[in-house]
Amino acid sequence: MTLEELQRLHLFEPLSREQLARVRDSLRVRHCRAGEALFAQGDPAPHFFFVKRGAVKLYLLSRDGDEKVVEVIHADQLFAEAVMFMDERRYPVNATPLVETELVIFDNACFLRLLEESPGLAFQLLGALSRRIHGLLSHIDELTLHNATHRLVAYLLAHGGGAPGRVQLSAPKQVIASRLSMKPETLSRILARLRDRGLVRVKGDTLHLLDEAGLREMLLT
Repeated sequence: MTLEELQRLHLFEPLSREQLARVRDSLRVRHCRAGEALFAQGDPAPHFFFVKRGAVKLYLLSRDGDEKVVEVIHADQLFAEAVMFMDERRYPVNATPLVETELVIFDNACFLRLLEESPGLAFQLLGALSRRIHGLLSHIDELTLHNATHRLVAYLLAHGGGAPGRVQLSAPKQVIASRLSMKPETLSRILARLRDRGLVRVKGDTLHLLDEAGLREMLLT
């Protein structure tokens, strides 16, 4: 991997070119067959990984041998990097490639030495990880709101059986929100968005559906 490719990975974002070069010099590439054991739960964890091509299944086994898939790691994703910060550095899951997979294997000791030599780097890394977590939480919030919007739109269309284009709310908004598995403030946010887009008008306990075709189209996206 080039230094530029390394620095695009969130874990290496704060590293200098000299530090990136040390990481690059310690890495190795491994080509794995589908079904090949990469590591087992409880194994010592001297490395973390980047999937350059293919996919890796992380899973647990019950006492009866039943398999529970925890996550599937796809191309351009790191995995097992958090283990090097644990008190006991052992892999908490099993890992097996699902298809022919090319992995980049990083040395935990190399990366931890960089952090020990440069305490400031640890703070930079925390900042980079915090930004990444904030971005992921924002994405999750958008997905949650998107799904909640679908539920509310479907509810409004299903309950428009009175006067054409009008929905009379037969229960308080808090009750409707609970029925639709969302918080009351989420329901209010969605109604405000629908209103701003000219799809509905809210007047007390009555909702006027100004664009039913537009609402139905939302259910298709």
